Amino acid sequence: MICFPNAKINLGLSVIEKRSDGMHNIETCFVPIPLFDILEILPSNNFEIEDFGIPITCAPNDNLIIKAWNLLLSLNPDIHPVKVCLFKNIPIASGLGGGSSNAAFFLKEMNKIFNLGFSLNYLELLASEIGADCAFFIKNTTTIASGIGNVFKSIENPVSGMIVTVIFPQIQISTKDTFLKLKPKNHSNLIKVLMDKNSNWKNELSNDFEEVIFKDFPEIGHIKNLLYKSGAVYSSLTGSGSAMYALSKIPLDIKGLMDKYFTWSGIIV
Repeated sequence: MICFPNAKINLGLSVIEKRSDGMHNIETCFVPIPLFDILEILPSNNFEIEDFGIPITCAPNDNLIIKAWNLLLSLNPDIHPVKVCLFKNIPIASGLGGGSSNAAFFLKEMNKIFNLGFSLNYLELLASEIGADCAFFIKNTTTIASGIGNVFKSIENPVSGMIVTVIFPQIQISTKDTFLKLKPKNHSNLIKVLMDKNSNWKNELSNDFEEVIFKDFPEIGHIKNLLYKSGAVYSSLTGSGSAMYALSKIPLDIKGLMDKYFTWSGIIV
């Protein structure tokens, strides 16, 4: 069985407070975008993953598909092993959610193949044990996420029909270190800004990670400025990775960026 795990962008990301368990409460809007990996599940005598495309360099213990398999195995020790063939097209450590999407789609496909009978809500619960934004990809619709990114409220997609352009400079950013440098703002006006048709997203909709990341990596902030100069209606860091995205009504002229970085563009459904 073949499926196509997609990426996501964040419309705004507010870090509200640090919790007693060391995690942070946030508020953001996840939007699926049509940038895809390819995942195929085949019968096998032993569980294995074969990857193609962008090399996967993480340790096996950090691979979210392996975590998803181990989770299924703990629930059903008799489940038959499979071989996973994964073509990676979504940049790794970019903030686009590729690894989380792979794990979520793996859970969904295994549920179908083996008739496990898990509801979408239960699959979300399982996915939340694997990664912070993994659960979003179970229903995979435009969503306001709060808590640690695992409390969801579906909303109408405010950017449907717009062109999204992604630029990934392949800069590795430590989410843990970035969180340590952030000062939580104790409030968020994200929903109000998203729902107000008269709001100015460029000035009012922000990703709190940009303040720290642009200071540490000025090149990423420079990319954002170039995207606005190219005609972007809105541009932002996505998640806590180093990928920048731009929203526009017409294709952007990014030839200068294409020569240097991973670039991709598509239309948001």
